[in-house]
Amino acid sequence: MATIHVSTQIQASVEEVWAVVENIADHVHWMKDAESITFIGGRRSGVGTQFDCATKVGPIRLNDRIEITEWIPGESIGVIHEGLVKGEGRFSLTTEPDGGTLFMWEETLHFPFWMGGPLRNLVGAKILSSIWKENLQLLKEQVEKGTR
Repeated sequence: MATIHVSTQIQASVEEVWAVVENIADHVHWMKDAESITFIGGRRSGVGTQFDCATKVGPIRLNDRIEITEWIPGESIGVIHEGLVKGEGRFSLTTEPDGGTLFMWEETLHFPFWMGGPLRNLVGAKILSSIWKENLQLLKEQVEKGTR
């Protein structure tokens, strides 16, 4: 099991950050490892929404089946991963004293043995942590510049 925590401070209100994050289809614009999102069924937001996320990390390509398990507008989105990499994750937003937003991303993932043998969780966490820090920088820039 690998636990990954990344965060960033965004100079925008929680409402402004939420307006970007709540649009799941647009996550491909700030997540470098997410190539495409295909929804399953008619839901596009809220608890019970399911989607497949085509993911690419280096030479590895996966289809990550994700279901939203928590949806508190302006506060958090929780998910479970049901693909080859299994686990759960959560985005949370909190208001900073200066009026900005602290955006936190936490994941607990289980990588299959073929993805690095006995060191797979340690190596996977290190690689994803680095990519997700870049993702949060992209999110920060997108929100602060007001682009989507």
